[in-house]
Amino acid sequence: MIKIDLITGFLGAGKTAFIRKYAKYLIDSGKNIGILENDFGAVNVDMMMLQDLMGDQCELEMISGGCDPETHRRRFKTKLISMGMCGYDRILVEPSGIFDVDEFFDILHEEPLDRWYEPGSVITIVDANLEEEMSEEENYILASEAASAGKIVFSKIGKNLKTEKEAQMEEKGSIAKAEESISKVLAHINIALKQIKCERVIEEKDCLCKNWDTLTKADFQDLMSAGYIPENYQKLDFEQDSVFESLYFLNKKISVENMKKAAEELFQNPDCGHIFRIKGFLNTSYKEEVMMENKTTDEMEKADFWEEFNATRKNISIQPVKEGQEVLIMIGAGLKQEKIEECLERHCTEGFEK
Repeated sequence: MIKIDLITGFLGAGKTAFIRKYAKYLIDSGKNIGILENDFGAVNVDMMMLQDLMGDQCELEMISGGCDPETHRRRFKTKLISMGMCGYDRILVEPSGIFDVDEFFDILHEEPLDRWYEPGSVITIVDANLEEEMSEEENYILASEAASAGKIVFSKIGKNLKTEKEAQMEEKGSIAKAEESISKVLAHINIALKQIKCERVIEEKDCLCKNWDTLTKADFQDLMSAGYIPENYQKLDFEQDSVFESLYFLNKKISVENMKKAAEELFQNPDCGHIFRIKGFLNTSYKEEVMMENKTTDEMEKADFWEEFNATRKNISIQPVKEGQEVLIMIGAGLKQEKIEECLERHCTEGFEK
């Protein structure tokens, strides 16, 4: 039987970043793994962010977004059938941040999947800086994903400590702040669980609360054996497409610094709608950066430099990547495409080839 892990988490919680750490551990341990990506929308940016993991021990597959629930379920099952024939030791499934966890268990109990797969760990990623004010639908998704989790993994702990010296100076205060924040988030999750008539109470022992750069072999072994908790709760009947949506913006010539400013404006401006997350890639191949690398003129014209851009209201992450595509995706509710477009255009960078 192939173990199959489900990595859940609300929009922007950090599922893809976690999978990078988890998958690398599995690969380094000699495992052959498959990663199945299912992004919310037709363009799977998260899969592009994992491209560098591909190799003899790791393959990436995807389910295209933008389809009705029945079509999605059929595509999910079909993809797992094909992956079941590839000889993987373990498969990691990253659904969108808006996902009915029951779908995962229901499909694994259908033929022929019930003869090939067994559930491994259900791991739910939760932002340690979770917003306090959330809609009924947002709280439902948070609670429904946490209800079955074998382990809650907190993200974005210790992100503000930039140097070893600063870490030493701020360690006590940082730990105290993190503990206070996590305590509040746990209380929030448990209130949300009560609201959906779930009897489970999440405790600290159910959680992994560490900076991901410090995760140990024992931590990963614990995650691999975390399992899941079968829980009942009251379903909230809503159409995800009527509450959450995504917009795509292509070929925007925006520098990293200008995109930071644009993101802050987009999150704060209600005229743009309620944006939960901004993600995509920025092409930074303008002359100043290239010349700093002592490139020749010919090399400068050919060079492409990419940054992965990932932002929520409380956190902006920027990481260099080998390959990218000039695409920015806004995920949220009541999004206003024209207003978002105006904001992005105001921050477009001079110095790029048009």
